[in-house]
Amino acid sequence: MALHIAIVEDDPDYRLTLEDLIGKNPGCRCVGSFTDGADALLGIPPLLPDVVLIDIRMPKLDGIACVAQLKPTLPTCEFVMLTSFDDTDLIFGALSAGASGYLLKTADESELHAAIRQVVSGGVPMDSVVARKIIQTFRRNTPEPLSRREDEVLAFLSKGLLYKEIASELGVSYSTVNSHVKQIYRKLHVNSRLAAVKAWEAQQQ
Repeated sequence: MALHIAIVEDDPDYRLTLEDLIGKNPGCRCVGSFTDGADALLGIPPLLPDVVLIDIRMPKLDGIACVAQLKPTLPTCEFVMLTSFDDTDLIFGALSAGASGYLLKTADESELHAAIRQVVSGGVPMDSVVARKIIQTFRRNTPEPLSRREDEVLAFLSKGLLYKEIASELGVSYSTVNSHVKQIYRKLHVNSRLAAVKAWEAQQQ
């Protein structure tokens, strides 16, 4: 049985292109095509599509808000965002709203068909540019592990010791302690003693 696909896209030329590409795939059938999110909210639920291909930036109601409202109504439907934008905030906003995939509009026919097959099989189709953005963001937001000595320095910082006092406790020079603190700040993505101690204490819990 053919998969039922709905389209939400405000650009008439690209919307027709999507309809044509879906029509060329014998395993898919376009059951609805909408020009904006507001119309999609009303028109899509009765169609019970398997997959919705939806643009992000549209008049009246954007794609992220539309997915957020449709997903609870259609829990088994898969939403794939199709957009010209690879902005990280949009990526995470779409995925948080309930989207299962995110492709740029530069995706060709084979990539689009592959994405549809992948998403209905439980996969998460994603353009390589988008995937790299997510990985980069994850790496930036994930603190590097601290070394044993850096943990020791932070423990002393949490007790309010000065750098020279920490140096004395550890039997190292002031400059060595200062170097450890710089590495701690870099790894924890902070720029003050208080912020470093708070981040370190949170990791201990």
